[in-house]
Amino acid sequence: MGSIISQKTLFNETIPPLVKVILTFFTALFLEASTFALNDYYDLQIDKINKRTDRPLVRGDIQPKTALYLFYVFFPLGLLCSFFVNMTCFIIALITALLSVLYDAKMKKIKLIGNFYIAYIMAIPFIFGGATVLDYNTISFSGINPAIYTIAFIAFIAGAGREMMKDVMDFEGDKKKGVKSFPKYIGVRKSNIISGLFYILAVILSFIPYLLESFSIYYHNIAYLLIVLITDIILVYVSLQLIFNKSPNMKLFRKLSLVAIFIGLIAFLISAFVNI
Repeated sequence: MGSIISQKTLFNETIPPLVKVILTFFTALFLEASTFALNDYYDLQIDKINKRTDRPLVRGDIQPKTALYLFYVFFPLGLLCSFFVNMTCFIIALITALLSVLYDAKMKKIKLIGNFYIAYIMAIPFIFGGATVLDYNTISFSGINPAIYTIAFIAFIAGAGREMMKDVMDFEGDKKKGVKSFPKYIGVRKSNIISGLFYILAVILSFIPYLLESFSIYYHNIAYLLIVLITDIILVYVSLQLIFNKSPNMKLFRKLSLVAIFIGLIAFLISAFVNI
């Protein structure tokens, strides 16, 4: 999506060069696959406590050693693909990949830090995509369209809110493992309230592209506004439930927040093609 928006605003084209599209896709695929495999390896015991049957290692579909082998193969392949996009993308991929390993190995038990790492992981793909249109030898972040940074920041804020909700859902298992999460320090109720406030901030930020002329294709674009309002309505509803309901259905509202984020991404994508 970052590639499409940057290509549209800089060159008035919506399709980036095919080679860069392929390399970008495989960079994300390989790096995410490698870090997910490493994450599942380190999380195996706590996932068993939390009954995370959605995880293949918990179900016994693959062995822990297999997850490690997948990491060793996919990790360097992802970095190699990013190198052939351009140097800015390679630097982004390298920093993100190293942070991913550090998170899986060390930061995960300190969720006060880990939550914001996950939020970063939700945001950085947009900046990476926006950087794909830069020249190969260029190392610069100033050439990336400001809309990309706005999308990334909204994703970061919403991601932080979702991770705090996950902390509440995993509280019992985390407590047994000694994981330092927000609910441990400030309680479940306050964690829900902070999560709701993050979503409200994301809603406020979603209006910036529509109101500021510097956002070009989104400025006064009714198509963008109509679709993003759906996201905002869902997030406001979830926020109110988290803030005022003492026993919210966390599983339901976390799923709703994911639906809202997905619709928000659709709003940015469609508006790159449709301007009303």
